[in-house]
Amino acid sequence: MSQTQFVLGVPPPTWNDGEEFRIHCGISDGLTRNIEPIGNQFLAYVRRKLNNYSFSDDERIQAEAATEQAEEIILEDSEEETSELLNRDPKDWKEQDHYAVLGLSKYRWKATEEQIKHAHRRKVLKHHPDKKASSGDTNDDAFFKCIQKAHEVLSDPVKRRQFDSVDDAIDDEVPSSKAKGDFFKTYGPIFEREARFSNKTPVPMLGDINTSKPEVEAFYDFWYNFDSWRSFEYLDKEDTDSTDNRDDKRYIEKKNKAERAKRKKEDNIRRGKLIDQALSLDPRILKFKQEEKAAKEAKKREKEDAAKRAEEEMRKVLLIKHFLLHYFSSSFHSRLVAQMLL
Repeated sequence: MSQTQFVLGVPPPTWNDGEEFRIHCGISDGLTRNIEPIGNQFLAYVRRKLNNYSFSDDERIQAEAATEQAEEIILEDSEEETSELLNRDPKDWKEQDHYAVLGLSKYRWKATEEQIKHAHRRKVLKHHPDKKASSGDTNDDAFFKCIQKAHEVLSDPVKRRQFDSVDDAIDDEVPSSKAKGDFFKTYGPIFEREARFSNKTPVPMLGDINTSKPEVEAFYDFWYNFDSWRSFEYLDKEDTDSTDNRDDKRYIEKKNKAERAKRKKEDNIRRGKLIDQALSLDPRILKFKQEEKAAKEAKKREKEDAAKRAEEEMRKVLLIKHFLLHYFSSSFHSRLVAQMLL
């Protein structure tokens, strides 16, 4: 702990005591406050002092340390290549799992640009042909070419989206309607997986048993009107660049578009089946129906009880009128009163 006192400085000689300001109130007495040296700024100050760093030096060193730490995290979480992966033919790059090649198979579409960059750097350092030659490894650079192709695809947003669109490693099958287990644990991850194809964000998730009725209705309304960016260019069997003939190019493109449209239609049918099945099995829908039924029955009972109360009140009024008519029937005036009551 340290104590600091703040003292006002002496005014400059040009200061005019009588014309340039007016005193509205006096200055309060000085107070002593304890200042505790804590926080990131204080730690940065101490670090600069101890190491005799300038501001720019300290920022650069901290940035390098953060980068090294990120790389260490990636390295610790790296995946070992299988023999099948190492022996892949780079000519068949369309059939290769680009995420597995870079050691990111468990991240897949969730992998960040930073993770892809660091994973590529790690693979290059490990499998570069020059490094293999210096170590006496006579293996060719086939897998290194696979690494370069994987990085080319995954570092390009358009190409990566095309690959993610048809990623075979992700199961997109609709579960059986007779499958047992918790509804939310079964269908929650499926809708999260499907959400990656949405043009509209944010995408509502399935929720849980306590999700409100308006939220559940909004969820199914969103998914029944799902706008998917999913495309199937990656599966094109023929490439328009394979020919220079204009007519051939048009024919190939037309054929590819027809095949993409067919796959798109099949995908829409698959997703529609998923939504229909989820809606039919959603326990919240049954709960809402039961609550609505109970509310209707309660309203009906309330209406019947109100009618019974009104009938009882009318019966009481008729009894009183009958009593008064009988009581005053002995005199003329009483009969008049009775008639008035009637």
